[in-house]
Amino acid sequence: MRFVIVTGMSGAGKSSTLKMLEDAGYFCVDNLPVQLVKKFSKLIMQGNQSKVALGLDIRSGQSLREMDTIIQDIKRSNIPVEILFLDCSQEVLVKRYKETRRNHPLSGVGRVEKGIALERERLYFLRKNADVIIDTSHLLIRDLKAQINKIYLNDEGFSNFYITVLSFGFKYGIPVDSDLVFDVRFLPNPYYVDELKKKTGNNEEVRQYVMASGTAGKFMDKLEDMLLFLIPNYIAEGKNQLVVSIGCTGGKHRSVTLVNELAKRLNNTEYGLKVEHRDIERDD
Repeated sequence: MRFVIVTGMSGAGKSSTLKMLEDAGYFCVDNLPVQLVKKFSKLIMQGNQSKVALGLDIRSGQSLREMDTIIQDIKRSNIPVEILFLDCSQEVLVKRYKETRRNHPLSGVGRVEKGIALERERLYFLRKNADVIIDTSHLLIRDLKAQINKIYLNDEGFSNFYITVLSFGFKYGIPVDSDLVFDVRFLPNPYYVDELKKKTGNNEEVRQYVMASGTAGKFMDKLEDMLLFLIPNYIAEGKNQLVVSIGCTGGKHRSVTLVNELAKRLNNTEYGLKVEHRDIERDD
């Protein structure tokens, strides 16, 4: 029996997640009145449903506050309940609401930012008690689906800390959502080698050229060591995602190579990982 309560910030992907869980064989119910949640949990224990997901969000109004007590009661009844909290950054949520031209449930005709801030405050107790937190700020739908399947279909381990390693070109600007930025323009540039100029760091010839100097390998060793030191400290301070940006001039050769190398090194860690090459398709 697996009973998952899906909640989180409005606009963070709760509806999409419920659809994904439904596709994965879960019996899904959305926006059930809070007063019925305890009775619902008892009914599913008596039924033949082995996988159930219940969507709850700020639309429940003031009664949502009762969920803290209700969840504790459910757990004391030995019903295996889990909380999945979908989070998202303020900036991305505002952008999503502006693109869809929808009003935030708590903003009315006022500013979306205020509604989001109030919702975050009211949902804090659910986030604090969540078993899984997925930050969708940098996730495409396919990335979110992969995470949902990993946790709730394949029963694989999951870390609430998510790392995005991103390559970029300085001539197109530093990614605004970067937490850590590294400049690798000190490495030999394949752009000036005729047979490599039109290729990218995803090609083996370019990778070998960049890594051949030895300096790149030493840099990777130091970067990996620093990140493995920093990440547990970020987690201790409550951070749940990290964007590591590596830049070269055009974002096609050196930065792509090193992002791929870093991803290989971090792939065996317990943390979630995403690789992105922002400028690899740009024209020179």
